[in-house]
Order: sequence, then C-alpha cells, then structure tokens
Amino acid sequence: VQLQASGGGLVQPGGSLKLSCVASGRSFSTYGMGWFRRAPGKERELVAGISSGGNSYYADSVKGRFTISRDNSKGAVYLQMNSLKPEDTAVYYCAASSYYKDYRSIRGYDYWGQGTQVTVSS
Repeated sequence: VQLQASGGGLVQPGGSLKLSCVASGRSFSTYGMGWFRRAPGKERELVAGISSGGNSYYADSVKGRFTISRDNSKGAVYLQMNSLKPEDTAVYYCAASSYYKDYRSIRGYDYWGQGTQVTVSS
C-alpha cells in the first residue's frame, strides 16, 4: 500500500489543522492506520491510531485535542488537530498496520507515507 499525506502548514497556537492521508492499493479497510510525528532532536512518536474496526488510540500528549478518523470508501485517514501548541511542531507521517499487528504500537506499522510539516508558531 502506498500512502500520501497532506494538509500540513503554519498555524498559530490555539489554531487547528486537518491532515489527510490517502492510500492506494487493495484492502484499505483491513489495515489499522496511524499518524506519527517526529520533532527535531526527538524520537518518532505514535500520535494516534485507528483499527480496521474503528477503535482509536491516542498518545497522552494529544488526548482531547486530536481526533483520528477514517473513510474506507475513500481509502483515507484523517487527523483533526485542535488547540495546537508549539510543541506539536513536527513532521507528521501516516502509516498502515497489517491486520494481524497492533495499531497501538510503533512496531505494528509496515507501510509509511512521506511526511507533512506542521509548524505551530506565532
């Protein structure tokens, strides 16, 4: 599966952005999907994940602010980011997890898209 992420940009603190990721290939609905981020000097972080059945996972740092969703008819996964903070600044990546792996774990992901830059700054 190939993944194409978009929607990043520059936003002021407290603002919102919505990231999109479109997948090509077959059987999108069977994959768990996730959003990761990597900030300069920091390790890659699993921000949010959603199972093939629609169950979701969030890192503590984004709970209550970010929402992950998917549209299987479009082969797409989204990340709605609200109340953004400067510490959310990072390159964000979408990824796909094979059905037999754990979408809540970084190690559960097999396929990666290119990143999209999110910068939160005044």
